[in-house]
Amino acid sequence: ARRTARKFATSSTFTPLTVTRRAVSSLNIIANNVKDVNEKVKEVFANSPDPDADFDKIVQANFPGALNNKDLVTKVVDILALKGYSESNCLLATSLCCDELARQLENDFNGIYGHNFNLGGLAGFPFAGNTGFGAMAAHIPDDGFCLIAYGPHVGLTTDGIVGKVERAGIELVDDCCGSAMKASDYVKGITDGGAQITTKIQEFTDFQQGAVQELILPHGKRLSDAENRMVELPYALYESQNMLMSRIVKKGSTGIKRGLALLGGVQINTGPDTLDYFVPLRFVFMNYRGFVLDDMLSSLKE
Repeated sequence: ARRTARKFATSSTFTPLTVTRRAVSSLNIIANNVKDVNEKVKEVFANSPDPDADFDKIVQANFPGALNNKDLVTKVVDILALKGYSESNCLLATSLCCDELARQLENDFNGIYGHNFNLGGLAGFPFAGNTGFGAMAAHIPDDGFCLIAYGPHVGLTTDGIVGKVERAGIELVDDCCGSAMKASDYVKGITDGGAQITTKIQEFTDFQQGAVQELILPHGKRLSDAENRMVELPYALYESQNMLMSRIVKKGSTGIKRGLALLGGVQINTGPDTLDYFVPLRFVFMNYRGFVLDDMLSSLKE
């Protein structure tokens, strides 16, 4: 806002002198935010693989609407900069799988907003729960914002195999996500008959995996009916995770300061020579009461 003009008296005449200061508008601040984050995005992806048009076709054939990480981060930070987000006033939080491949999306956003608060565990479920969310909210900068990126992940090989991925330094093409696939096998054993529902969720030594299996169990028929179970699996996981995240945010929303952005979807991990991807399924801006002020998902798809 324009500052009120101040009056000064000269020593000789005492005639009021009006000094007009240059206004710093919110539009100027927003423009600077956008410029700053765009420069940061360029730095973050300076050494990343170039987009591969042929591989992109494989990704889109399996996961329509997926964005490579570079495009995703660029759009997210541009949109949030218009709301006042900057590298100095935003806390990044994530709920992604423990797998080291899931760190790529974190690292890409870390390059903009700094280190993240980790809310996630196996398969990407927000195992930090209400207590973890409360601790995270207390770390949001004063008069600042928060961005939470969350969701399951799935591998995709260069030749289009879903549920597998090439890992750097490992000759074997590996499962991804291993936790999700183990849970899927557990559910398949029950829905196809023969296996019994267990109480392994009560075993602390593998508590998270037991929880993943129980949380995906309601999607058993959906997975059985799917044309490609490995493609459907991360979407089923996302629905359970989104439900939990929504409950956690609702209970802890009073800890939110200027605003909270939720970016939920399916993370697609690829080999070392291609960019990772993300299927955005939710992108909203909320106030401290947990009310959605702006549904921004369509802006990511433009």
